[in-house]
Amino acid sequence: MDITRFNVQNRLLSRLDAKDLDLLAPDLELHSFQLRDVIETPKQKIKHAIFMETGIASIVVKSPSGKDIEVGLVGREGMTGTSIVLGADVSPLSVYIQLEGMGYRIPADKLKTAMEASETLRQRLLLYVQSVIIQSATTTLINGRANAETRLARWLLMVHDRTNGNELHLTHEFMSVMLAVRRPWVTETLHVLEGKGYIRSSRGKITILNRAGLIEDAGGFYGVAEQEYENLMNIV
Repeated sequence: MDITRFNVQNRLLSRLDAKDLDLLAPDLELHSFQLRDVIETPKQKIKHAIFMETGIASIVVKSPSGKDIEVGLVGREGMTGTSIVLGADVSPLSVYIQLEGMGYRIPADKLKTAMEASETLRQRLLLYVQSVIIQSATTTLINGRANAETRLARWLLMVHDRTNGNELHLTHEFMSVMLAVRRPWVTETLHVLEGKGYIRSSRGKITILNRAGLIEDAGGFYGVAEQEYENLMNIV
């Protein structure tokens, strides 16, 4: 496929050396993803890695009681299939589409072959995996230490970072699953943020009105992982 660093939205692809992108390009297939499409299933072989262009995927872990909780977000800044980068074929986690969109899909074996052929590609993708680890660690911290308003403000900022424009097409039900809370908790907290003028919430859609206000409400929990991503992507 005719792909260059200048005609992709995915920031990870756009930051690759031209020769490394050329290694991947013949095997990258632009694919459309719908809400709740399953990308990875626990204990099943990972078939593809996906470099998201406009959609968002959620990395999800299931509790012993069977409830899902999101531990990571993947959008245009990165890729799914980080287990492949680390040399594994399976993962105990689920990955599925949270916001529909487009992404470049590459077979797992083709990605492995490209990484074996280029040390700079392997190092770049490993640095991205490190940024995912930091994001997950920050999520663990905020889930354990922050109140509802702070948690939701940070999550909305993370989704906003990975979308075009200020409209986020999200249902209260889906947010409650991702944040492992009751649906009324989501509704009540959205009303608080709306009352402050930070967002406007309607059926299936949230509009960001005051991003700076959300950052303030996130109370320092937003920004650490984001800055670490920038730092790591500037190393190579």
